[in-house]
Amino acid sequence: MVPFIALVLVALSKPVSLTSVAKCVIGRPLPIKHKYYHSGDLLVGGISSQLYMFSDLITFKRHPSEELVDDIVYFMASWTYLASMELLSTHGRFIPNYKCDYQDKAVSVIAGPSSHICQFMATIISIYKIPQFIYGSSPVLNDNMQAAFFQHMFPNEDKQTMGILQLLLHFSWTWIGLFYLSNESGESFIQSIVPMFTHEGICFDFIEALPKEKFSTNADEMLTEWFQTYNIITESTANVILLHGQNQIMVFLRALPLLSEFYDISVLRNGTIWILTAEMEFASLPFQRIWNIDFLHGAISFAVPSKEVSGFREFIQTRNPLSEKGDGFIRIFWELVFECSFPKTVLNQEDGKTCSGEERLETLPGSVFEMSMTGQSYSVYNAVYAVAHALQAMVSSKLKHRGMADGGKRVLLDLQSWQLHHFLRSVSFNNSASEKISFDQNGQIEANFDIISWVTFPNQSFLQVKVGKVDPKAPRDTMLSISAGDITWPNMVNQEWPLSLCSDNCHAGYSKIKVEGKSFCCYDCLPCPEGKISNQTDMDDCIPCPEDQHPSHGQDSCIPKAISFLSFEEPLGISFATIAVSFSFITALVLGIFIKHRTTPIVRANNSNLTFTLLTSLLLSFLCAFLFIGQPSKISCLFQQVAFALMFSLAVACILSKTTIVILAFMATKPESRTRKWMGKQFSTSIVLSCVLVQAAICILWLATSPPFPDFNTQSMPEEIVLECNEGSSVMFYSVLGFMGSLALISFTVAFLARKLPDSYNEAKFITFSMLVFCSVWLSFVPTYLSIKGKYMVAVEIFSILASGGSLLFCIFSPKCFIIILRPELNKRGQLMRRRN
Repeated sequence: MVPFIALVLVALSKPVSLTSVAKCVIGRPLPIKHKYYHSGDLLVGGISSQLYMFSDLITFKRHPSEELVDDIVYFMASWTYLASMELLSTHGRFIPNYKCDYQDKAVSVIAGPSSHICQFMATIISIYKIPQFIYGSSPVLNDNMQAAFFQHMFPNEDKQTMGILQLLLHFSWTWIGLFYLSNESGESFIQSIVPMFTHEGICFDFIEALPKEKFSTNADEMLTEWFQTYNIITESTANVILLHGQNQIMVFLRALPLLSEFYDISVLRNGTIWILTAEMEFASLPFQRIWNIDFLHGAISFAVPSKEVSGFREFIQTRNPLSEKGDGFIRIFWELVFECSFPKTVLNQEDGKTCSGEERLETLPGSVFEMSMTGQSYSVYNAVYAVAHALQAMVSSKLKHRGMADGGKRVLLDLQSWQLHHFLRSVSFNNSASEKISFDQNGQIEANFDIISWVTFPNQSFLQVKVGKVDPKAPRDTMLSISAGDITWPNMVNQEWPLSLCSDNCHAGYSKIKVEGKSFCCYDCLPCPEGKISNQTDMDDCIPCPEDQHPSHGQDSCIPKAISFLSFEEPLGISFATIAVSFSFITALVLGIFIKHRTTPIVRANNSNLTFTLLTSLLLSFLCAFLFIGQPSKISCLFQQVAFALMFSLAVACILSKTTIVILAFMATKPESRTRKWMGKQFSTSIVLSCVLVQAAICILWLATSPPFPDFNTQSMPEEIVLECNEGSSVMFYSVLGFMGSLALISFTVAFLARKLPDSYNEAKFITFSMLVFCSVWLSFVPTYLSIKGKYMVAVEIFSILASGGSLLFCIFSPKCFIIILRPELNKRGQLMRRRN
């Protein structure tokens, strides 16, 4: 890559020499073949890498100029040093560090686009404190003194990095590849983005340095390195590749698709999206004009903003290589792009085509020449005007202090380069495109980055469409503005926009789980556990729903829970109510029958008062079931457990009293038995009352300390809020059941002992069986009640009440009703006495 020098007159339109030019004897330096020179009092110099040359490694065995072959590929720092020193020497007389006249004074230098140009130039130019405008990527300088003389026409690179990050996050591209320049600028870029991107959830499939340009003697080594780069691209699973490069990298990228045509290797995927940094602009070599550029279709690049400058297109169209003088570029450029040759040249002699100079630049495809002003050209344009405005400001400042007859020319001719820095930092003006140009305190231009979508066409032309921008002054989260609908994606993309993920998204209802040995962006998806949801994609963990909500079927949202209780409208409630009414009716019927036949032997033989009390308690027990059905209220919750406990305790106490009286009655028949005094009604009544009073005392204590209350149970059922009666105190609840169970067990034991006593109307056998069923029901109730949830807990208790009450009713009273109704002849005293005998 050979530097050239472009010197432009910016201050005075007519050159004036105040002193004679000294005669200097100089030697022959290495020739810089391609340069442009225009004489003047003050000059703006330009050093830029635009051409390529093959070069062998310098061995110092012969003159270096003899080792150059005028074609492609290597850049040497020596050319930049030479151009810098020649810029500071008398025109046409190369004497380092010596200038023989006052004319052609360099007041600033514009350099770029490669960072190494600026770095090597600064080594020479900064000694003279000459302002240096950088229009490409900024070099990494360890010398703060050199950096003090830089004016950056390239916006803040840190803001570009933030813009790239926001772009990746906007499209959810979390799996990318990264190529970077193998120099200090590239290393600085890597150190900046890798920690930042990783912190924001961006992972890298690969991070690779691009091959360096080589001497021609190392061409095979360079080709091998580009083969490796090609393989990295084809083997990558990332659909997005970030490329941090400079103009010359575009030349090598254009060659990559050809590798698959000449070698047995995989073809580049068309769906890859390249993200190009603003340091890169489209570049091409003459022989690449027919090469395919489809790989750029759908690429997204960051770019230095460029506006259409009035008259620029007309200026380009009027350029004629035959009339230009002092321009060492235009003829070479003309011959290369139009594939012709001017007289006295040897280029393109094989086809014999001669350049007329009348060829039209607008007929060239965009891959050869762009008619619009590029971002880098726009930066150079603004840099020149910044120098002019700074010079004008400096002259105006000095003229305020002293008048001059020559209108300030003496000020300009006496100008020392270092004096211009203060005015450059504070310069602010509107250019011909009506855009404000200014610099911050660090000499950095205040400008946005444009975001460009690339569209290519079969004729090797392309279109760059602005689809967004990065505003460095905006907050981080809003600095990127982009219109995704205006972006042209690669041809292989058939969705709204392409994805670039290591793993497929974990949709709602799933959470991510890390895969051992891989990047954190690579993961598997697991369904959310029961009771949890994920309502976003790629959630790290599932979250529980609020207590009053439950997960949807897909576990991707929370749904309000339905309020549930055992109601009279549902089948189960209707069934229990029907059974309770039926049992109550039967009990009332039996009670009526017994009252009607209360004078009969079968009723009187078993203590009719206890029988009536037992039937009444069973009737009330069946009616207690209605306290458990329907929406719980404060009143129903207070009385349902208490009423149930008292009624069943009364019933069991009556049975206990009946069986006890039976045993005592037969014990009293023995001679000299003392049990006769216990045979009265008072004894049986005292048994019943004592049992009921103990249970009543437990219930009163329960209501006084922790009474039951209506409660919303959100935990027992996953999809329902159970409206239930909270016992208040589980200890008191099971104390009530325990006492009732103790009475039942004692009654069963006493009845079991009395089952074989001789009596025509001895009901101990039936009581034994009924109490067996009763105890079985309530023994099975406890584990079932503890294991079941929701309104079915209430259903279990109602079932136990009806089943145990029904067993007492049918086992004890059905035989008696059978005799009273169907066999009345057996319900007589004579029959009773005969059976006793």
